[in-house]
Amino acid sequence: MSEEAKWYVVHTYSGYENKVATNLQTIVENRKLQDWIQEIRVPTETVVEIKDNKKREVERKIFPGYVLVKMVMTDDSWYVVRNTRGCTGFVGPNGKPIPLTEEEIAALGVEKRKVEINYVAGDTVRIVDGPLENFTGVVDEVDLDKNKVRITISMFGRETPVELELDQAERL
Repeated sequence: MSEEAKWYVVHTYSGYENKVATNLQTIVENRKLQDWIQEIRVPTETVVEIKDNKKREVERKIFPGYVLVKMVMTDDSWYVVRNTRGCTGFVGPNGKPIPLTEEEIAALGVEKRKVEINYVAGDTVRIVDGPLENFTGVVDEVDLDKNKVRITISMFGRETPVELELDQAERL
């Protein structure tokens, strides 16, 4: 395959995002199209909802009516996605699929970037990016799954925990 898989946005009927994603996944598995259609995602976020003085975490769709598909665009793969039940078409001018840019993919947090880190809990690090740049602190916790690190810094004479991306800190 000369083409590389890119992320595309597929428009669906509202409320049918999960159904479209599972239908498309089933079609991909049945027809053995894993090389062409590699990943299907419904972007969601966990939100704390307070109802009747009770807190509960709710999974909420970030973009209702849309599904993200990582695929190699060919006539056949386009046809499979376009003719999945509940799908109304690709997002783009006149329904012509336009892949997401690297910046859009990063902003959506669709793909996890692999970050090589050289620090562990207990190490002293310097913050190299963001509003707290050049602050130093001690690593409390490293969460590779969420791409986060919790660092305790001294700010205004107080110990303050901050949560950053893994690549925002480096070992001293």
